[in-house]
Amino acid sequence: MTSTIDTTKLEKLIVLDFGSQYNQLITRRIREFGVYSELLPHTTTAAELKEMNVKGIIFSGGPMSVYDDGAFSIDPEIFELGVPILGICYGMQLMTYMMGGEVKPSKNREYGKAKISVQDRTADLFTTLAEEENVWMSHGDYVTKSPEGFTVTASNDHCPISAIQNTEKNFHGVQFHPEVRHTEHGNQLLRNFAFNVCECSGNWTMQNFIDMEVEKIRELVGDRKVLLGLSGGVDSSVVGVLLNKAIGDQLTCIFVDHGLLRKGEGDQVMESLEGKFGLNVIRVDAKDRFLDKLAGVSDPEQKRKIIGNEFVYLFNDEAMKLDGIDFLAQGTLYTDVIESGTATAQTIKSHHNVGGLPDDMTFELIEPLNTLFKDEVRELGLELNMPESLVWRQPFPGPGLGIRVIGEITEEKLEIVRESDAILREEIKNAGLDRDIWQYFTVLPGFKSVGVMGDGRTYDYTIGIRAV
Repeated sequence: MTSTIDTTKLEKLIVLDFGSQYNQLITRRIREFGVYSELLPHTTTAAELKEMNVKGIIFSGGPMSVYDDGAFSIDPEIFELGVPILGICYGMQLMTYMMGGEVKPSKNREYGKAKISVQDRTADLFTTLAEEENVWMSHGDYVTKSPEGFTVTASNDHCPISAIQNTEKNFHGVQFHPEVRHTEHGNQLLRNFAFNVCECSGNWTMQNFIDMEVEKIRELVGDRKVLLGLSGGVDSSVVGVLLNKAIGDQLTCIFVDHGLLRKGEGDQVMESLEGKFGLNVIRVDAKDRFLDKLAGVSDPEQKRKIIGNEFVYLFNDEAMKLDGIDFLAQGTLYTDVIESGTATAQTIKSHHNVGGLPDDMTFELIEPLNTLFKDEVRELGLELNMPESLVWRQPFPGPGLGIRVIGEITEEKLEIVRESDAILREEIKNAGLDRDIWQYFTVLPGFKSVGVMGDGRTYDYTIGIRAV
């Protein structure tokens, strides 16, 4: 799935995917510099890359050997595009192999922290780095002879050719992983590639994204109407505010309040989105309906299915009442796109039976956030002047508190976990840790234990706390 925005207006660095667990990190690091970056399959052709405003290409690492059957490779014409290339780990080995150098298996796989000596501090990648650098290695093969025209720019005892450079072609390779935190000055090396080698100006900002996305949405939607399902979470809320900025009252939002939200969350959503931003929100109060369906159900998977199915039924009921809806908006993120393996598919497409919608309801799917990572979505929300309390809301599962109550769900149990969760969040915020801890919440395990309250003995439900 490609970008919904017109990225031809952006200078970009393309990362070709060879299967490394760190691929998304490379893309995110580059974007942190203000340079737009996309992760594309290694099968992307030179012709396809030529159509983009590519300032440079990065070959990622990967788990393969260049000698494996079916080893990932690239269109050799990519080397003729005249743009800078950086090969990382497997990417360096592949570039070496395809350009006539030698790659051999190592007797001992090198994995972990290592120290390299920079042989040439005038080399483009290393101009701002020290003579010795702490880096992170993760490889089985290694380069034993660099291709013609390349010089060795860094080495260590286990890997004599740790980095290479071809000044004439502007090709570079590093055997280590600059994108991970363990490589002490890896960010600076990537910055050197982006700005010194590729000469990027850094025109990727959230304000630029807003301007381009609003223009694209208006062009696509015209005078037609869009439907959005609001969950109360960060992603759908940001989608709602962005779409509202672009098309105003052509957007209708359905907010199904299933009674399984955190304390005050439903009212906060309405106050922020309907009150402050003027979104057209239909709030469906379905607490009793959900509790009736969940009565007597203890199995967690069955609870999930009941909540999910009931949500779809209610959304369908409300959607059927609306006339002239042409688009369905969703809060798909770039991580979803990458993990789905559809990074080059078309973004805007005819989409039938979305989320169980009736077969005779046909929408085009619009996903304004599908080029953004989660941290960028939060940044976008702040740029749209959304309240921090909404933008920095903790990740929350679709079934809500329904899966944080172990066993049968009752109104009493929901109230206990809701209040305990609110207390936990307040205490963590007061301690100044709310931005340091990724996720924290309470769980009602479903058993009671003895405690002391005041001077008396109590026997009541136990609360579990999880923070990661």
